[in-house]
Amino acid sequence: MRATASCVGLLLLFAWFSPSRALYFHIGETEKKCFIEEIPDETMVIGKYRTQLWDKQTGSFLPATPGLGMHVEIKDPDTKVILSRQYGSDGRFTFTSHTPGEHQICLHSNSTKMALFAGGKLRVHLDIQVGEHTNNYPEIAAKDKLTELQLRVRQLLDQVEQIQKEQNYQRYREERFRMTSESTNQRVLWWSIAQTIILIITAIWQMRHLKSFFEAKKLV
Repeated sequence: MRATASCVGLLLLFAWFSPSRALYFHIGETEKKCFIEEIPDETMVIGKYRTQLWDKQTGSFLPATPGLGMHVEIKDPDTKVILSRQYGSDGRFTFTSHTPGEHQICLHSNSTKMALFAGGKLRVHLDIQVGEHTNNYPEIAAKDKLTELQLRVRQLLDQVEQIQKEQNYQRYREERFRMTSESTNQRVLWWSIAQTIILIITAIWQMRHLKSFFEAKKLV
């Protein structure tokens, strides 16, 4: 019973991280769309996209022409460019994170011909896969000649490895948050001490000023 509960908890934890994301969005001819993806270190990421152009005659989105391309740029948490490349109307990009944190994924069209943007609408379907979801297990099974049981064990091991990376990343975030909190508390403390010192100095100066004023007026 205890082992079953542990497996259920492990699966719930793995589902919580949601390592695969698919979406679509609309962009203009010179518009850039950027997305933030929190990724652990040493994790492979695969992005796939396809573009569609708005057709006024049919009133629907149709597959984009081959001449339409997309530029993909990836930046790590230190804003260092780790990928900057031109692709076609449909493309696939891959990178491996070396620094844990928020990675910026930006896409924009390379077209300068308004005729390609009929009505100014371009729809981009983007699918981002992180971690073990980037593995092609049927291909791995065929290459390594794995049985169904061996392939399942391989998948579970990859999932456990990804969960460990996610947990390490959460610990990393917690440590950074704690350091930020301690730094903020320390700054607040020193600011309070500085305010107290300024108030004391101001009070002493006022008392001395009043004393000299009363002495000048011969009131004391």
